[in-house]
Amino acid sequence: MITPVILSGGVGSRLWPVSREGRPKQFLPIGGARSMLQQTQLRLAGLETAPAIVVCNEAHRFLVAEQFREIGEKPGAIILEPAGRNTAPAIALAAQQAIDGDPDALLLVLPADHHIAAPDAFLAAVEQGLGAAAAGYLVTFGVVPTGPETGYGYIRGGSEAAPGVLKLDRFVEKPDVTTAQGYLAEGDYYWNSGMFLLRAGTYLELLAQQQPAMYDACQGAMAAARRDMDFLRPDAETFLASPSDSIDYAVMEHTDRGAVVPLDCGWSDIGSWSALCEVGEADGDGNVVEGDVLAQDTCNSYIRGESRLVATLGVDNLVVVETPDAVLVADRNKVQDVKAIVTALKTADRSEATVHQRVFRPWGSYESLVVAEGFQVKRIIVQPGQTLSLQKHFHRAEHWVVVRGTAEVTRGEETFSLTADQSTYIPLETVHRLANPGQTALELIEVQSGSYLGEDDIVRLEDVYGR
Repeated sequence: MITPVILSGGVGSRLWPVSREGRPKQFLPIGGARSMLQQTQLRLAGLETAPAIVVCNEAHRFLVAEQFREIGEKPGAIILEPAGRNTAPAIALAAQQAIDGDPDALLLVLPADHHIAAPDAFLAAVEQGLGAAAAGYLVTFGVVPTGPETGYGYIRGGSEAAPGVLKLDRFVEKPDVTTAQGYLAEGDYYWNSGMFLLRAGTYLELLAQQQPAMYDACQGAMAAARRDMDFLRPDAETFLASPSDSIDYAVMEHTDRGAVVPLDCGWSDIGSWSALCEVGEADGDGNVVEGDVLAQDTCNSYIRGESRLVATLGVDNLVVVETPDAVLVADRNKVQDVKAIVTALKTADRSEATVHQRVFRPWGSYESLVVAEGFQVKRIIVQPGQTLSLQKHFHRAEHWVVVRGTAEVTRGEETFSLTADQSTYIPLETVHRLANPGQTALELIEVQSGSYLGEDDIVRLEDVYGR
């Protein structure tokens, strides 16, 4: 049986300002109504699979768990990487977890942030590669190129290893336009999708041969892993000794057991805003629009509004993206360089580089509506059955006004309920807790006042999420 391994460790900086470190693109509804992570899981419905193994970083653990819960799925394991070490160690952690339960585990390794327009064609390609993978080949999926793309690495296919499966001849780096045109003319080259089908045992065997330090670190980290609620934490000190490398460099380029299944399924890694222009539905003027958009005398542009009306007039070949706290306007031919903006924001220590105005927590979310000297107004949403930590603040008091739902409030020694249009006051240094005992979301407005309003002014006394 196939065990999906979903790699969800990316930060997606090239899709700023929508994708940020606190909530990167795999957790966003890009290219569909569901998040990209959810789409990755749901498109496997036509395969007989074991529960997925998800590898992510600690900061996103509750996002992963909540998004799987939303689609009625439960992962077999959510492995929390102590630090990013690229794909080769991440797959090794998952392989070790899978092989402990099934010595013959067959892994389907999938990045969580890819778009596939034709899932049936993708599933057919997976079925095509099963025999070769079971026979000990490390199978990758080479996307049939639709143009001389310079943003992807390429794979060259060789002789036939099995019906519909080619031996892997070599990997090549992202080419310039002339080189990419030559690849297309030759016809043996495919885009490197970063998706793999392989036996867990074969991968670990080759990793031990070719990258013994990486293998030892990953094996030792999993041997000393500990359970934390729904999460599996590999031993941090042991894992951090692992070199950082991709599966391509660490294993695939050094083995004669690589194979390629050609894949034609409308694939994209959504690596830039221009990619969304390609996968989106364009109007008669070549525009792809999302949200509240009014485009006049506008063509060949991608325009996205998230919180207000976005109007364009007399523009061509632009990307315009609006979020509540940032707006990007870029030439479509320059959007690969959006990372430079993120770098500049980080250098200036600007929060817009890493977090959204709406911040997600394991219990729900909060959104800053007004921030001024001495006070702040937030909109807080607590999901059904969720509870915030028992806490206190040294520098601020809080006023809570319930807008929707039922709040269970602990304030000092008393506990009481509030419903819509009711409010309460939490004085400075008072121990308090907020919970939603209902079956619908609780929404309230919080007004903070005090000398310091930073998020680090929280003393947690109890927390069901282990923070």
